[in-house]
Order: sequence, then structure tokens, then C-alpha cells
Amino acid sequence: MPRRGSGRLFIVEFSGKEMISLKKYIVKRFFISLITIWLIVTVCFFLLRLLPGNPFASTTIMTQETLDRMMAYYGLDRPLGEQYITYMKNLLHGDFGYSLKYAGRSVNYVISTTFPISAHLGVQALCLGVPVGLLLGILAAKRRGHVSDAGINVFVIFCTAVPTFIIAALLQYFLAVKLKLFPVAQWKGVRYTILPTICLSLGTISGYARSMRTLMLEVDRQDYLRTARAKGLGTFKIVLFHQIRNAIIPMITNLGTEIAGLLMGSYVIEKIFSIPGMGAYFVTSIQGLDYTMVMGLVIFQAVIVVFANFLVDLLYGVIDPRIRVA
Repeated sequence: MPRRGSGRLFIVEFSGKEMISLKKYIVKRFFISLITIWLIVTVCFFLLRLLPGNPFASTTIMTQETLDRMMAYYGLDRPLGEQYITYMKNLLHGDFGYSLKYAGRSVNYVISTTFPISAHLGVQALCLGVPVGLLLGILAAKRRGHVSDAGINVFVIFCTAVPTFIIAALLQYFLAVKLKLFPVAQWKGVRYTILPTICLSLGTISGYARSMRTLMLEVDRQDYLRTARAKGLGTFKIVLFHQIRNAIIPMITNLGTEIAGLLMGSYVIEKIFSIPGMGAYFVTSIQGLDYTMVMGLVIFQAVIVVFANFLVDLLYGVIDPRIRVA
């Protein structure tokens, strides 16, 4: 079993047998991740083809002859199985194809130009939301029943119940229009990212604060904390090295999905603040039945989600050896 140091030093050492078990666990999780991505690609491909209509149906001035040529040009007149095989071959080479709505624009180009913007905003929201949410949850748990606990609960409920576009509009009105502290919209520098970052991080803050408070209160009733107090360990050490450490482990589960969701952008936030990110393409491509764009964006997001969850699984395997599968 792993041996743990005492005090502030936390060291995990693995024997040869445990290293083999960990490697098997990593390989197994890797293959499960590949199968998951393949299933997502396959299901998404066939579900899109089941939707009524075609990508060019909205073009009223297009004649039937022109429509047939467009369908043939993009290979949409071929049997469904042949389309699937062709798409998978191109996908293995990293080619997502060309958009059916944006002439001459490849899906790879759209992802490469919009993802850095959404990721920039998402990383800022993550760096703000996770620490603030954890701190609020810890404070609420340690001050249970006090005014600060009630205030944090009200704030969490407000962030959960009020739609994001309303909060964004309020921030724009008071902080940008009235006080003129920040720009109202657009994407031209660091100051333009502050308001959308705050809006995007509110969901993370409320979620982590609520979960951390519940887990802290649950851990507080465990026997090992009573033992630590009986040994005369200080309150600060008990909270930091025992209560927080054990309460935060279950929250790692949602970290992968949280990271992926923030990195891929938000249609509402990007629309309100005129941010040229990926969020808008998700909505417009689905509405316009832009098969290749939808597939490319879904696959790209799926890879990020699966990869993030894969890293979380590995982190769990290191933190808690009991969950490893031999």
C-alpha cells in the first residue's frame, strides 16, 4: 500500500506490484476513452442524418438541379454507410471537412480561430470560479448558522436561480454604462474580458460553494476528526490537512466536465458581449443543419471532455489506490 508522510509532507510511494496495477488501470481507461469518442462520433453522425430537411433547403432561390449538384459535391447523395466510412477516414487524418453554410471555410479553420478565444475566457472563469467557490463553501461550513452562512446561501441561490443573460445585463448597465468601469462589449483587450469572465464564473462559484459546504459538514462528523481534536491538533491544521483534503476529493469528479464546458464557450455570454468564440457556431450550425460543422464541434468538445475525465480518473487512481482496477 502507499505510504503517507506525516505533517505537511504528503508523499505517495508505489511498490512494483502497485505500479503494474496503475499501468493496467491507465491502459484500460485509455481504451475506454477511445471507445467513448468513437461511440459519440457514430451516434452523432447518424442522428444528424435523421433530422428532417437538408443543409440547403433554406435557400429558396436554389433550383432542383443546383440542389442536386450541391448534394453531389458534398457527397450527401451517397448511401449513408458510404458517407460514414468516408467521414471516418478523413477524421483519422484530422480533417473535419468544410462547412456546408460558410463557403470555403473549413471546420478546422473555425476551431483554430474561435477556440483560443473561448478557451481564454474559460480559463479565466475557471481560475476565478473554483477558488472563490471553494472558499465560500469552506466559510459557510465553518460559520454554519451565522449571518455569513446565510449571506453565502442567498448568493448561491441568486446565481443559480437568475438566468445568466439577466446578470450579464445588470453588470453591463451598472458597471459599464453607469459607472463606466469596464467596456460594455467586444473583445479588444484584458478590460473587455472582466465582465464576461465574472458572468461565466458565477455558475462555477455557486456550484462549488454549495458542494464544498455540504462535504465539509459531512466530513466534520467523521471519527478521525474527533480523534484529531482529542490529540490536541490545532483548528487550522485540522481544517486544512484533514477536513479540506478529504472534502475536496469527491469534487474532482465534476472537474473534467466543468473544464470542458468553460473552454468550449457559452453562446449566451459570447452573444451578449460580442465575443467571437465557438458558442455561436454551435447554435447556428445546428439550426442550419451544417452537418460537418456540427460534427466537428461536437467531436472536438467530446475529445476535450473525455481527455479531461481521463486525467481526472488518473488523478483518482493516484490519490485513492482503492479505485484502481487490476
